[in-house]
Amino acid sequence: MPGGQDTPSRPPVSPFSATQGNRPLTAGTPVCMTSAPDVTAATAEGAAWLASAGTYPRSTLALWEERPGAPVVLPCGTVFDVVSAPSVFGRRMLDRLWGAEGPGCGPVAVHRGRTLLFAAPGTAHRLPSLLAWEEWGPRTHAVPPLLCHGTGDAVTVPALEGDAGDAPAGSRWLVAPDTRHPWLPGPEVVLWAAVRAARTAARVSIFPPADQDAKVYDVSRRR
Repeated sequence: MPGGQDTPSRPPVSPFSATQGNRPLTAGTPVCMTSAPDVTAATAEGAAWLASAGTYPRSTLALWEERPGAPVVLPCGTVFDVVSAPSVFGRRMLDRLWGAEGPGCGPVAVHRGRTLLFAAPGTAHRLPSLLAWEEWGPRTHAVPPLLCHGTGDAVTVPALEGDAGDAPAGSRWLVAPDTRHPWLPGPEVVLWAAVRAARTAARVSIFPPADQDAKVYDVSRRR
């Protein structure tokens, strides 16, 4: 990181809970377990965490019980902030976060051509000034404009189930919420990922990139 520590501090390991089939969102334990976690569908604990951001969590959970693919708008600033990046650049940020030096990340989604990185509250306020201070802001064109959603803003979250039939097209989880207390990256970690993604973009090959949609992040190694 320009002018700072090269590698972010690594948060404690938080193993991913394997996603179940169609167990109720209010269930305390899974009915069945898959051999590998499904990172594209939220667990009951993850749904409870998301719902806690809203004014009426029970109503939100009741809606998801009836319609798991229903779009829901949730406020930012208290439970989480959201950093929205252009799709390709956001995927590069994820590659850095889940690389050998990266700390992993919390929930991540795609919606309307943007990558939504769920971050610690306060990140939306602090990140723009950090980018400007480190001279990686919009004027350099190295890091594309990042939309920071914090207090007073709201975001639309994808369907809880990765294959929900009534979910909006192009809206899905890349790393679905899996726990009531997810580790969320702060502004320094998001800056670290953005800077490294920008450096990667400067070395892009002339050959077309591999299918990014096929990538699955090994959340079992989240730090």
